[in-house]
Amino acid sequence: MNYLKDFWHTVGRTFAVFILGTAAAVFSCQATNPPFVIKHLGEGQSIVQIESPKKFLLLPVEESSPEAKLYMIADNDVVRSMNVRLAIRKIDYFIPVDLSGFDNKSLSFNFQLISDTAICWNEMKLSNEFDTVNREIFRPVYHFTPQYGWMNDPNGMVYKDGVYHLFYQYNPYGSMWGNMHWGHATSTDLIDWEHQPVAIAPDALGTIFSGSCVVDKENTAGFGAGAIVAFYTSASDRQVQSMAYSLDNGKTFKKYARNPILTSTQRDFRDPKVFWHDATKRWVMILAVGQEMQFYSSPNLKEWTYESSFGKGQGAHGGVWECPDLLELPIEGTELMKWVLVCNINPGGPFGGSATQYFVGTFDGKKFVNESPEITKWMDWGKDHYATVTWSNAPEGRTIALAWMSNWQYANDVPTQQYRSANSVPRDLSLYTSRGETYIKVTPSPELLKLRDKSSMKYAFKVDRNHNLDKLIDDNTGSYEIDLTIKNKNAEVIGFQLFNSRGEEVEMYYNLIEKKFYMDRTKSGMISFSKEFPSVTIAPVKGQDILKIRLFIDKSSIEAFGDNGAFAMSNLVFPSEPYNRISFYAKGGSYNVTELTVYRLGLKK
Repeated sequence: MNYLKDFWHTVGRTFAVFILGTAAAVFSCQATNPPFVIKHLGEGQSIVQIESPKKFLLLPVEESSPEAKLYMIADNDVVRSMNVRLAIRKIDYFIPVDLSGFDNKSLSFNFQLISDTAICWNEMKLSNEFDTVNREIFRPVYHFTPQYGWMNDPNGMVYKDGVYHLFYQYNPYGSMWGNMHWGHATSTDLIDWEHQPVAIAPDALGTIFSGSCVVDKENTAGFGAGAIVAFYTSASDRQVQSMAYSLDNGKTFKKYARNPILTSTQRDFRDPKVFWHDATKRWVMILAVGQEMQFYSSPNLKEWTYESSFGKGQGAHGGVWECPDLLELPIEGTELMKWVLVCNINPGGPFGGSATQYFVGTFDGKKFVNESPEITKWMDWGKDHYATVTWSNAPEGRTIALAWMSNWQYANDVPTQQYRSANSVPRDLSLYTSRGETYIKVTPSPELLKLRDKSSMKYAFKVDRNHNLDKLIDDNTGSYEIDLTIKNKNAEVIGFQLFNSRGEEVEMYYNLIEKKFYMDRTKSGMISFSKEFPSVTIAPVKGQDILKIRLFIDKSSIEAFGDNGAFAMSNLVFPSEPYNRISFYAKGGSYNVTELTVYRLGLKK
């Protein structure tokens, strides 16, 4: 064995090159009293040995870099694996790897697919703290976002003992999709959320995709009366369904020892939604399988029987069906109920990319029948409303929905880095009828009223051509609600523009000849990050004489609820400063704005 040593006194470290026979060279980088030792093995592989552990290993990320593979090793056993876009040329941000819980073990990391010349080796560090203080100008105030990292589908949502549990698809190792875990947050009012530790982490069966939770009140599974039971997709080369349970009201979960509980030969086989069907005294599971939904039943949450499938010739099929939900909703003004099957689709939405469609019909515990197979119905007419699901066990018989507020066309590219993605505001669902057809009514949840500041600005005026308001509210930070009522006289187009001093604007208007509502964000602010982002979205409307609309604006989003929830439209926007002006216009006639109230919105700390 030959030893070659070259001392680099100018940088205060030693490089030792070891050559054994014809084996590749191994490089070891050490500082004086190092907290860790880096050993480069060649061909993109390295070992990092932790000498003086702290709570976190902080890794520098460069989002344009390819993913490197990391294995965390404790006493020679792999305890965690992750994919990280490690910094090669520049640093976008740092992500933490939690080292706690291994105090009495020797820790190391096996890094693969990362060059030994990358700058990450000089910049990674150990720390007892990780800074989560917000540094994003576009982070919303009253919409849920993760403290850091990537979020997509809300899933596993369940209510128990006065607490709403929100689980969600989460990447703690970067602000782009990957490393799917179940993140977790809790709230008592659907507005103010408390971040909790990761609920369910990847294992030998794969990463943790979307799913649902139920409260097993009668202990049908044998885990304990009142256990919260989670169902999720374990995703690796194949997708299988797994289960975990919590006996401490959702604080921690234990995975079922005999996972998986359901398998298939289909590649797209995911997103289990489970609920109790009272009429048949069975649990029902709906799964998204390619471009159809499959229904299964079980007496005990462990053993599942295939019942039927739904989808052929029904609705939109531009992409894969995902994130199903099945709800029984009341029809407004009657004592009747109908079943609604929620089906998220990507791509294939009405304006490209991902969206939420639904079907109204009947369900007997085994088979769903769509009452209007020739019609495609959309729950939201914006670009940024996907993976819509509802809370299980919600109080007072309510059906409360939440959506991921982004679009797969550009979700990884939006102009934030500390975190990516927010959820929609919570929405209560019911049904209404129009011209013999039954549709979902989407109403902002009443809890949102708590956000309103005592101060507000009120206006009333006539519009025959143009009417400008140069200031919506004082001290506008970009988070507010507009409650608008319009009485039309004879206008054919009723329009208004939200804009700022930079000339950035969002235009919204009713075309009453076409009976359509438009939202145009092509000049809304930052739009260059994706050619798919500048867009105009359109919703059908009744075109009546009295028009009501509520707009929820929050830093980087606008959610419109029209005609008391008859339509909803959710779109992201990225203005360089808040929209603090509004201009109304009329075409073909005039109208009266009988009420325009602007409320500043914010969490009450």
